[in-house]
Amino acid sequence: MTCRGALAKVAMEKVSCNVSRWGTKMEIVVTAVGPDNVGLADPIIHELTTQGASIAEIQMYDHDEAAVFAMLCRVNIDSARWESIRTAMQSIGSKTGLSVRVWTPTPPNRRARLAICATYQESTPRAVLQAVADGIIRADATVMIGNRKKCEKLANEFGVPWHNIGRDDGSADDERFVELLDEYAVDYVVLARYMRVLPPGTCWKFAGGRIINLHHGLLPSFPGFRPYHDAFAARMLTYGATCHFIVPELDAGNQTIHQSTFCVAPGTRIEQIVHEGQEVNEPRCLVEGVRRVVDREVKLHFHRIVATFESR
Repeated sequence: MTCRGALAKVAMEKVSCNVSRWGTKMEIVVTAVGPDNVGLADPIIHELTTQGASIAEIQMYDHDEAAVFAMLCRVNIDSARWESIRTAMQSIGSKTGLSVRVWTPTPPNRRARLAICATYQESTPRAVLQAVADGIIRADATVMIGNRKKCEKLANEFGVPWHNIGRDDGSADDERFVELLDEYAVDYVVLARYMRVLPPGTCWKFAGGRIINLHHGLLPSFPGFRPYHDAFAARMLTYGATCHFIVPELDAGNQTIHQSTFCVAPGTRIEQIVHEGQEVNEPRCLVEGVRRVVDREVKLHFHRIVATFESR
């Protein structure tokens, strides 16, 4: 089953069969990425519905030029089916040659696991690590990943395993990046001023609201790599940062989790603005954004932020 050259979005509500009545419901996200072929989605959907899943969201994409297939399926199912779904999806992946991942935003009997990714800027990853230590973010900082060595001392300070995936020129080993996320069974990938663009394939593998990014400007007004300077050139007196979900398609819509702003007096120098933004506002913005996601106040559904009303 393929969708030639375009993103196919299919909303399927209340698709279920043989739903068990003896457990509680949980949300499961299945992603599958690999070489394009026919019949790739069918076994996944068939297995999920056979086990009693109610399908809430399906997205499929195939890239004709690259011959790559990608799929996301979000379902609600009896929590007792968690292990059987994981086993079945692994089997399907082996048979089809797809890279299949099964994830739940409400993992049983443990807290969410975070991968904190950074490059040079220390204030934003430090804020997340401190918020985890203080119990503000109710999750575990499981691993810290960088494409430069700058933040290794910070990881050591908080006792978090550190991995440098950067090459000599600072480019990232994206295959190793994915391997580490799998190795540490990461739930959420927090890009705390990680100054590398994630490949679409990586975004698909961890799609469904698992990749959280901090942009050091107000979106959509000031995108790009120099939002402070762009806002300064536009004579703005209000600056800000945006915490948002990463999705496989650029400009796919509104994925903003949280925005934080600060105001300056006329004539404030750009150096002072950047300093306040980096050291105070950006950390504050990212911590609140990650907290909202971990506490299940918001989630991503069809590339849009929705309130979940599930906060703990």
